[in-house]
Amino acid sequence: MAKAELTAVVAPKCQRVADRMGFELVEVALDREPTGKYLRIYIDKPEGITLDDCEVYHKAVQPLVENYDYDFMEVSSPGIDRPLKTDRDFERNLGAEVEVRLFRPLDGTRELQGILTGYDREQMTISAGGEEKTIPRKAAALVKPLVDMTGVEDVDLGDGAEEE
Repeated sequence: MAKAELTAVVAPKCQRVADRMGFELVEVALDREPTGKYLRIYIDKPEGITLDDCEVYHKAVQPLVENYDYDFMEVSSPGIDRPLKTDRDFERNLGAEVEVRLFRPLDGTRELQGILTGYDREQMTISAGGEEKTIPRKAAALVKPLVDMTGVEDVDLGDGAEEE
């Protein structure tokens, strides 16, 4: 499957199914791996995607894309720390703490963390250490939410394992 076919034919079919089911289509990708070609579809919704959501979506979209050249299809959540790519992603994360990795150093650093306080198509504004930094979006190799894992080690996973 060529990238043009993925963009022009497969992604719109995936989008229609996502819209009908109330999901956000985050990304459709075709990845080559040693074991074959993987059609990977990432979906989301405000309260988060469940395994059942992925299964229902997979069953709905699979007949629509089965004639295209791939070996395996995966449907999953993009994860809570998915990179911010679209204006919709930036809007959703306004006021949240983000991590920014730059292609080249800015003010002597290639990485910074702070609160996303603004954005437009060309740039984003990060509040860090009491100052605001405006960063061109194209200068960022990666922008993603900073996930607070405080207290996660205290969660009982119910697996019967004893702590050491």
